[in-house]
Amino acid sequence: MFIDEVTIEVHAGNGGDGCLAFRREKFMPMGGPFGGNGGRGSNIVFKVDEGLRTLLDLRYNRIIKGKKGENGSGKNQNGKNSEDIVIKVPQGTVITDLDSGLIVADLKNKDDEVIVAHGGRGGRGNTAFKTQANPAPNFSENGEPGEVKYLKVELKMLADVGLVGLPSVGKSTLISMVSQAKPKIAAYHFTTLTPNLGVCKDNNGRSFVMADLPGLIEGASEGEGLGDRFLRHIERTKVIAHVIDMSGSEGRDPYSDYQIINNELKSFSEKLLTKPQIIIANKMDLESSKENLEKFKEKVKDPIYEISAMNNQGLDKVLVALADLLETVEDTPLYEEDQMEGHVLYKFQKEEPYTITREDNGTWVIAGRELERLFRMANFQTDEGIARFTKRLRKMGVDDKLEELGVVEGDIVRILDFEFEYRK
Repeated sequence: MFIDEVTIEVHAGNGGDGCLAFRREKFMPMGGPFGGNGGRGSNIVFKVDEGLRTLLDLRYNRIIKGKKGENGSGKNQNGKNSEDIVIKVPQGTVITDLDSGLIVADLKNKDDEVIVAHGGRGGRGNTAFKTQANPAPNFSENGEPGEVKYLKVELKMLADVGLVGLPSVGKSTLISMVSQAKPKIAAYHFTTLTPNLGVCKDNNGRSFVMADLPGLIEGASEGEGLGDRFLRHIERTKVIAHVIDMSGSEGRDPYSDYQIINNELKSFSEKLLTKPQIIIANKMDLESSKENLEKFKEKVKDPIYEISAMNNQGLDKVLVALADLLETVEDTPLYEEDQMEGHVLYKFQKEEPYTITREDNGTWVIAGRELERLFRMANFQTDEGIARFTKRLRKMGVDDKLEELGVVEGDIVRILDFEFEYRK
């Protein structure tokens, strides 16, 4: 089954918890803190596997979870880092963060890989907090939560030449004649339901990859027919080969067909019309083709290559023309830098460390990514741990902000699922 788009949820592993321990050995009355740090949680990594041609595996694995890092232990023993979770995807996979709309990665090269969600760092044991002022800290730190991302994963096939055209114009027959590809060929529309790739070679030994794409109809960019599902695969091609049934065998006008396809390409992305394009007039062995071709040439001045794919006529000239054109086309990136997550510095306003709202029942709710991260990493098992977290809230200005908003002693304050009474 060919699957070229899925949405998934990835949860990187949480960091391991730091250990709260003290050295207790004979003849060591002042042993001091002895707790080790936790290990890092699993990263979620996407890596190219050249043997894959579909995203089928991800369709049945919509939620991917990493493993938590190992907890620290006594005797200053640090926990192990968890192994990364590696997800193998086909070459040409594009990963988009659904929350920000930015491209996380475009995995177009062999052995490309990217961390799509980072595992949380391990929490520090109490040994790490030892200072001259506090030589025996009675608190440790929980592991940092791993990143959670909602992603769209798309496959945009890698091909040098993309064959486009209406259904039943002969695209599948053409690619079957010039390569080892074996697409389904039959006398009805939408025979091709998935893209087919074939390696072609011209008379001079120059080889390139050709993609036979399912037939388009008017309105495809808006979901008609097979819709725009396969138009994404044209985005990577360097050259577009527009195949036209010049015989008008189904009562269609070849020039009208030509305009329909170009309009659909433009509606999907105007960048597609900037790609070099050649016109292939197919079915020239039929009686009406010569007359239709003369009328077509009056309206279109671009070079036109006459072929009969079924009879294997004129295909050598097409392959040479495509190979010549490919030598002049530069490889341009699919996405601009400001669309890529790693290149965007100021696309969004800086997120506030917390927000405070009040519910109808009078409960104050404190929320925010940074504050919630500190809360999850805080260890409330000891009074010293609670005091440390309270001090960090005060340093962030939470107490001052609550009082400014009108909080009074005894009010309920909630962070995530934890509720407590406000005390000055």
